[in-house]
Amino acid sequence: MDADVIVVGAGLAGLVATAEIADKGKKVLLLDQEPEVSLGGQAWWSFGGLFLIDSPEQRRMGVRDSKELAWQDWLGTAGFDRDNDEDYWGRKWAEAYVDFAAGEKRAWLRNMGIRFFPVVGWAERGGYLADGHGNSVPRFHIVWGTGPGIVAPFERRVRKHIKNGMVIYKPRYRVDDLITEGGTVVGVHGSLLKDSYAARGRESTREVIDDFQYRAEAVLVSSGGIGANHDLIRKSWPSRLGKPPEHMISGVPAHVDGRMLTIAEDAGGRVVNRDRMWHYTEGLNNWNPIWKNHGIRILPGPSSIWLDAEGNRFQAPNFPGFDTLGTLEAIQKTGYDYSWFVLTQKIIEQEFTLSGSEQNPDLTAKSIKKVLSRVLPGPTSPVKAFMDKGEDFVVADNIDNLVIGMNKLTGKRLLDRDNIFRQIEARDREIDNTFTKDLQVTAIRGARNYIGDKLIRAAKPHKILDHKNGPLIAVRLHIVSRKTLGGLQTDLTGQVLNKSGEAIPGLYAAGEVSGFGGGGVHGYRALEGTFLGGCIFSGREAGRGIVEKLN
Repeated sequence: MDADVIVVGAGLAGLVATAEIADKGKKVLLLDQEPEVSLGGQAWWSFGGLFLIDSPEQRRMGVRDSKELAWQDWLGTAGFDRDNDEDYWGRKWAEAYVDFAAGEKRAWLRNMGIRFFPVVGWAERGGYLADGHGNSVPRFHIVWGTGPGIVAPFERRVRKHIKNGMVIYKPRYRVDDLITEGGTVVGVHGSLLKDSYAARGRESTREVIDDFQYRAEAVLVSSGGIGANHDLIRKSWPSRLGKPPEHMISGVPAHVDGRMLTIAEDAGGRVVNRDRMWHYTEGLNNWNPIWKNHGIRILPGPSSIWLDAEGNRFQAPNFPGFDTLGTLEAIQKTGYDYSWFVLTQKIIEQEFTLSGSEQNPDLTAKSIKKVLSRVLPGPTSPVKAFMDKGEDFVVADNIDNLVIGMNKLTGKRLLDRDNIFRQIEARDREIDNTFTKDLQVTAIRGARNYIGDKLIRAAKPHKILDHKNGPLIAVRLHIVSRKTLGGLQTDLTGQVLNKSGEAIPGLYAAGEVSGFGGGGVHGYRALEGTFLGGCIFSGREAGRGIVEKLN
């Protein structure tokens, strides 16, 4: 044996599992197709949000949360409806994860040095009934240091074991096959790729210079999803979300290619819930791209007017930040794969945040001074850079020029000035009273009942067409690919199951490749803050499950 365990993929789930296994005295061979600079995978690029339940941060903000309320929200969001088949293990993983998020998760992470921004975010607000989709309360805890801050403690643990010889880390080792003998996975075979000096996130060469073969008592696959493979996304696209988008921008680097899903399936693993996926609707073309077709997501507050490609306002509850997949379905059923925000200077100053560690240099650098500068007039510097240099913004001093600019941007004359003016004027009339029939205005006022939103995320309701609120701004929004919600079906130890529901000896999976646990811990929809957390939890449980099996 070359090691006790082979871990395929050095993203967050792989790092967590490797650390857990090596901590227990088992030797790990950690393989990854990317250069060493990419250690940590997609997690490094993330905004760093984690789902926690009844945390001190919530309580300080006046939020009353409970495991019972969170489980109600999870079930209403997931919509599990394949209970005796594809959802069987996903639901069990979901229950275990909610227990973790309400229990030891925060203390366990804090013991490793992870700290949280004091204002808790309210993502995926739902907008349906109490037992439907969405977070009833704010639960999105931003890690101080964003994505790199999450990766750092697990990387430290792994590098400690690299020094003491318990972990052998081999970047540029791409696994092409799992070796199976007598129904048991006993190792991997693959290609050694040529050294690459590509920066983190940039596409590395796939030139092969040699091959390799390694054996171990267990193999853990933690290789991520299919977010950069747009052809595979379209192939798996469910009809319930409308027509697959012809044009998408990519929210993940090119190495998120889904290869290991097919390789594990060829070795007997069962892939479930292929039709479940998570792509964002508020994507911008990155004016300063790191990877090909690089998209950045806006994390919007609730106030922007959301129009389809023909200038028609989306119906409730398709408001910014309420229901990602509900709005994705509404957009795709228009026959176009883009939409528009229309907003004011006051809204963009308070409500626009961009997702990603590199788009939040203040939080990523843990700079209190820079974070406090967010309260100053004007948008943040990353948002201002997109306004000045990005291709998706139109700024104008009146609605006539705004619509002219929007039509010019697309090269089509789909937008009618009078139609857009009528809809916004009607909405503005609703601002004259503290009560309204416009559910978006009601939602804005409801959001401002939460002190966190009132301070930094929800602008005071105002008339969009009133010149005193600053110039008008239109933002063209693209579909940005991101997460795979289905994947390899696993039991609660992370062991991969076959089509008969039996565990495959020697084969485990964690992270996005396993649907963040069980082949689909989220069901149809996610509550946000649960992707990074799902990688951490599934990596931890799989690592511990392997150790228990080997002992």
